[in-house]
Amino acid sequence: MSGQTRQSVFLPADILLPQGCDWGKWSVVACDQYTSQPEYWQRVEEYVGAAPSALRLILPESCLDGPNVETDIIEVNNTMTRYLREGVFRTLPHAMIYVERRLESGRVRRGLVGMVDLEQYDYEPGSATPVRATEGTVLSRIPPRVAVRKNAPLELPHAMLLADDPEGTVIEPLAGRKGELEQLYDFDLMERGGRITGWLLDEAGLEHVSAALTALADPAACRERYGTEEVLLFAVGDGNHSLATAKECYERQKKLTPPDQWPNLPARYALCELVNLHDPSLGFEAIHRVIFGVEPQALAADLVAACPGAYFGEGEGHVLRYVHAGGEGCITVPHPAAQLEVGTLQSFLDGYVPKNGGRIDYIHGEDVTRRLACQPGNLGFLLPAMGKDQLFPTVIQDGALPRRTFSMGHAHDKRFYLEARKIR
Repeated sequence: MSGQTRQSVFLPADILLPQGCDWGKWSVVACDQYTSQPEYWQRVEEYVGAAPSALRLILPESCLDGPNVETDIIEVNNTMTRYLREGVFRTLPHAMIYVERRLESGRVRRGLVGMVDLEQYDYEPGSATPVRATEGTVLSRIPPRVAVRKNAPLELPHAMLLADDPEGTVIEPLAGRKGELEQLYDFDLMERGGRITGWLLDEAGLEHVSAALTALADPAACRERYGTEEVLLFAVGDGNHSLATAKECYERQKKLTPPDQWPNLPARYALCELVNLHDPSLGFEAIHRVIFGVEPQALAADLVAACPGAYFGEGEGHVLRYVHAGGEGCITVPHPAAQLEVGTLQSFLDGYVPKNGGRIDYIHGEDVTRRLACQPGNLGFLLPAMGKDQLFPTVIQDGALPRRTFSMGHAHDKRFYLEARKIR
């Protein structure tokens, strides 16, 4: 992997920021949050009202299966075009933004907004690209997202890339230079989102980032960290399916474009936020499962029957804890084939639900999981969190993790839409 290639993975972008609007009403949380809590999105709708907002430029995932989804997508695209025409945005050319997000907990998460080259990214298991998915991509989830993106003139990012940078060489030095940089925004986010502040990197900052990423991607450094010269520069922490959708849209455009023009396709790149895996604010939270529309006891019994040697109660092996309206308990799988509990459970559910009916949702927070699971006809599984120090070695050695293995913080800590970029 040449130095030039290493430096071209994460790049400055022509970033669009809203101007002359209420920042607090503009910025809304990632569309894949609160999918089983429509009351959240209703509160956001009422708060935003008629104000310019990223809410009008996204489609919450809870709406993807709705009866008016095609009309909703057209409305989103029309609003993007209107916002561009009306001058809602200003352009920051060839820009990166250093971001500090003060979470509700009081911790500060540091990040860097730029664009990733999708030629350097692959979501297929076993890929060897510098940017890889951390979870198995569900191909059936891509087409509805492609329908939203394929004709959109803009992208608004909620994908977060993780860098395994234990020495803090890329992002952390920027914090000491904040006083030298232009502050772009500083405001409170809605719905327990905390506060966000952003600074525009100057030329010295851009040069620092490029040099630090080049060093981080050095094959010798990778050999020391992972025992292989295979370079994994970034793992997708949040927004795996969002980035996979961007990749699919780019691959479609490549089929219609001569190869010598591929570098100039706006769709070749995707706006993301880069975060250090070792940022002290970054904790891995478990993502729990709730299965709707099932007979809880029957599903639990079928799980025991499907896993060799499994039994009700706690013992040695993978312990799967569940809760439903009739109570709670656990199932032990003594000789699991998967490395993680989530792998054992997801493998079973992926076969069970298509045959027996029901719907799986992936829930952040034990309290929400319990509340949903205790409704009649539902069953929830409470899963343990994965250690974040295992992420890069596992992706390198075993490929992508089971989907929705971990979450970087609570739902209200997720990335909020703020910046935009032209993709057509």
